[in-house]
Amino acid sequence: MSNKRILVTGGAGFLGSHLCERLLSDGHDVVCVDNFFTGRKENVRHLIANPNFELIRHDITNPLFIEVDQIYNLACPASPVHYQYNAIKTIKTSVIGAINMLGLAKRVNATILQASTSEVYGDPEVHPQSEQYRGNVNPIGPRACYDEGKRCAETLFFDYHRQHNVDIKVIRIFNTYGPRMNPEDGRVVSNFIVQALSGQPITIYGNGQQTRSFCYVDDLIEGIIRTMNSSKGFTGPVNLGNPGEFTMLELAQKIIQLTDSKSKITYEPLPIDDPLQRKPIITLAEKELAWSPTIQLEEGLKRTISYYTEVLSRS
Repeated sequence: MSNKRILVTGGAGFLGSHLCERLLSDGHDVVCVDNFFTGRKENVRHLIANPNFELIRHDITNPLFIEVDQIYNLACPASPVHYQYNAIKTIKTSVIGAINMLGLAKRVNATILQASTSEVYGDPEVHPQSEQYRGNVNPIGPRACYDEGKRCAETLFFDYHRQHNVDIKVIRIFNTYGPRMNPEDGRVVSNFIVQALSGQPITIYGNGQQTRSFCYVDDLIEGIIRTMNSSKGFTGPVNLGNPGEFTMLELAQKIIQLTDSKSKITYEPLPIDDPLQRKPIITLAEKELAWSPTIQLEEGLKRTISYYTEVLSRS
């Protein structure tokens, strides 16, 4: 694979920073764009000295004029705490941001990848979820700014592909975790680990029997890059996630065990429209990308706990 100039929007975020790091290690020139609403400079501070890395503060709801070969469009708050904080801004980022990045890809003839989400399936009535499932989303609920924003972005990607022959790739990301997740972002893995390490009660919403599938960040980044560099005829959408399925209670108990924590589990009401089940069918990724996750939950949790232990020791 020859050296490319690659744009990563949302590049200072949790996933974006890991993607930038990997692309640089693969020998590419990387332009990281972020408005730092949820992205953090410390996520990419170690990359600044790399001569092949460029950091631009920019909001993709405004057009960007730049010459690149590939675009990874990751820009958008991804945790409920952050995307509900400014719901209108969230949907603008998904929709107007997609239009701006697709326009850029069209102008410079770049391949563009959209980081979509398992949230396009909503609170699924089909389990597990394949790419053929069209979802069960409440279009007027508090999560709709994210769910429907991402669904509309997928529509835009396929319309630009059909109408303008833009080379697109669409991935649907299931729950992913690992180092650099913001400890304040309200996501379940970071919440549980921070609470366990701090000796606080571990908060489970609902009865703890709702399920999620957890993919370690390194596995996901490999899947993202394989999708971008897949054959020209393959557009996706393709599910990327770990098909291992765990209840919230199982996750909490596992983290208590791995941290040797004395934290007790407490229960709170389930938020509106919170999905009860989430598990990807990854047959398409296995077939088209020769990709499947390799890092098991316990190993990934150990690495993530080690990261948060260090972060909390500095605070």
